[in-house]
Amino acid sequence: MPTILQPIWIWAELDMEAAVWAVPAERMKARREHRVPLSGAALAVLATLPRVAGNPYLFPGARYGRPISGMAMLMQMRDMGYGGSGERGDYVPHGFRSAFRDWSGEVSSFPRDVCEMALAHVIKDKAEVAYRRGDLLAKRRAMMDAWADWYTRPVAAVAE
Repeated sequence: MPTILQPIWIWAELDMEAAVWAVPAERMKARREHRVPLSGAALAVLATLPRVAGNPYLFPGARYGRPISGMAMLMQMRDMGYGGSGERGDYVPHGFRSAFRDWSGEVSSFPRDVCEMALAHVIKDKAEVAYRRGDLLAKRRAMMDAWADWYTRPVAAVAE
């Protein structure tokens, strides 16, 4: 399932004006389109990325027309001192998704449904699925903005 840190972001799926990334159903585990609200911090990062002619991916790989691989992302983190037994921490790319879920459940006051929908988790209760028609985009946008504010805060604020 695509997440903010997987390498399969495609430029054509981004609506920078609306600040939304629309992941098509065929790339989602649940086979439903997933709209991801983009925070101002995310938009700022996206604005700095170069575009590679002929490559639709935000994070192009070594092979022409292919995205960067998950292993390449892990190796970059290892080179920075992260990963299994890393001197800066035992972090991996998928761990950022887990960190978001921990923050949303333990630090923020956003409802569980909003947190789960942000992660595109599937609702198991068929009755609830039948009545849930929206995607909580406005609430998820507020949550993504709060998440960006939290993880981009100055280091001094972290120590307090």
